[in-house]
Amino acid sequence: MKKLIFILFFFGFSNLYASEIKLEKIFDGLKKPWSFSFIDQQNVMITEKSGKLFTLSLTDKKILEIKHNLSVLEDGQGGLLDVLYDKEQVYISYSENRGNRSSSTSVAKGKFNQKNIEFKNIFRAEPPIDSGYHFGSRLVIKNNHLYITAGERGQGMIAQDTSKHPGSIIRINLDGSIPKDNPKFKGKKDWLPEIFQIGVRNPQGLALSPFDNKIYMTNHGAKGGDWFGTANFGENYGWKILGWGGTNYSGTKIGPKWKPGFTKAIKYWVPSIAVSAMTIYKGETFKEWNGDALITSLKDQSLRKLEFNNNKFIREEIIFKGKIGRIRDIKIEKRTGDLFMISDNGILWRMYK
Repeated sequence: MKKLIFILFFFGFSNLYASEIKLEKIFDGLKKPWSFSFIDQQNVMITEKSGKLFTLSLTDKKILEIKHNLSVLEDGQGGLLDVLYDKEQVYISYSENRGNRSSSTSVAKGKFNQKNIEFKNIFRAEPPIDSGYHFGSRLVIKNNHLYITAGERGQGMIAQDTSKHPGSIIRINLDGSIPKDNPKFKGKKDWLPEIFQIGVRNPQGLALSPFDNKIYMTNHGAKGGDWFGTANFGENYGWKILGWGGTNYSGTKIGPKWKPGFTKAIKYWVPSIAVSAMTIYKGETFKEWNGDALITSLKDQSLRKLEFNNNKFIREEIIFKGKIGRIRDIKIEKRTGDLFMISDNGILWRMYK
């Protein structure tokens, strides 16, 4: 495969300078990829929505399929979704086939094997729903806990029903057991024991900051109202009481952008950019960005950098737009600080200087 490199020019708002940024096409030919995770600095795992799981060598571009036992229902936005490699273990989120076209945002765990992984479910969002919308599905590990975003499956006010999982942030132990200090045991007696936070719609970005040890996330609004914010113990982002600045697709009003008693996001986008994955940057390649949020989008096809401090938005810069298509996932190669992104058109990209 020919090496394809775009040269971009990034102009900072706060500095009158331009620095070269290179985008290199690492691998082409994936079919509806959704996520990837570094195994080491030379190898990644990649998911495709159809249910296929691969390893890819970044050096010789050799791609190998890993067989697995997951019952994946590819339906609309659902399929094989986020993958997270950690200490020889693989955590994976997917729309699990629950029969009669119903599915759930489910998470499974298995020991890494190059040829075949036997997964075991450690979380299943209840109830199963016949819908191809809003699975959420991002995964993050913090302090031996696994955080999971469970979208509201297009069901709106289910995100306020604490007896159901859809529309919430989930927190479990790495073996699937329930932490004894989850909100249910700390004053939220009516909440399901796995729920950490409620009131989200379709959170497709989740990242742990190496600077303040907080978990940050991005969330799709409806027609307008995408946002970037924090995952907070026992709190409520307000969907579908709040509209976050957006409206229903019919044009009717949902609710106020925000009101007291609900978690306030750090940054809102109205109109929507179709926000997707995110990371908090730490590295050498773009060291001037350390501590900033890097946020990708689908409809807008952009990579954006957000500066913020103590949950206060400072400024936003568009690094590039319309160069690589709809961006589904973003990760940092920790040794170098280079950025890798995967796009809906089946390409894995590397961004560096």
